Amino acid sequence: MEIIKVLAKILTNILTALYEPFGFSILLSFLAMFFYLYAYEPQEAGKGWKSAIVTWYQKFKESVFFRKLFLLAFVTSLVLFRTLLNRNLWMNPLSDVMGGWGIWETVNGEQKLTTECLENVIMMVPFSAVVLWTFEEKIGNGWKKILWQSGKVAFGFSLMIEMLQLLLRLGTFQLSDIFYNTVGGVLGGVCYCGIKKVIQKI
Repeated sequence: MEIIKVLAKILTNILTALYEPFGFSILLSFLAMFFYLYAYEPQEAGKGWKSAIVTWYQKFKESVFFRKLFLLAFVTSLVLFRTLLNRNLWMNPLSDVMGGWGIWETVNGEQKLTTECLENVIMMVPFSAVVLWTFEEKIGNGWKKILWQSGKVAFGFSLMIEMLQLLLRLGTFQLSDIFYNTVGGVLGGVCYCGIKKVIQKI
């Protein structure tokens, strides 16, 4: 029963995390790719908003890398919405630096189920996998290098999020979040390697 309870809570939180910011993340990704076009193709995108939209559509239709970047921007915005953009202000973001390691926490003397540590792992799996897929040509094919890069990317991204939480007082700075996010990043690398091998065999 406890396992079912944990799985149900994780599934509910994941679906909520996907449902709530979905439209916002699509819009943010759309706008992010406009910045990309203005940075790399200002001749076409800088001729007015109509020309910019046409250029965006053509680039999305023709370029695989552009579509990969769009998906990466979408996944990144989902993670940021979960960790930064939808958080309340905290009086003391350093109040629980060593907390969040298990699925049970003590609140007012009572044991309370929390799946935050597992969700931190799950959250970084697609992010890491999409980063690897987007920049696969630069990363290469060696599985050791892929796992190292996936862990490094997840660690760096998680550290950035935790520092922003600390500076902006959005949530609490926790070492456990960095650890579990890094584990999730490495698992994303494992999934990427597995999927890539299956595709190559097919």
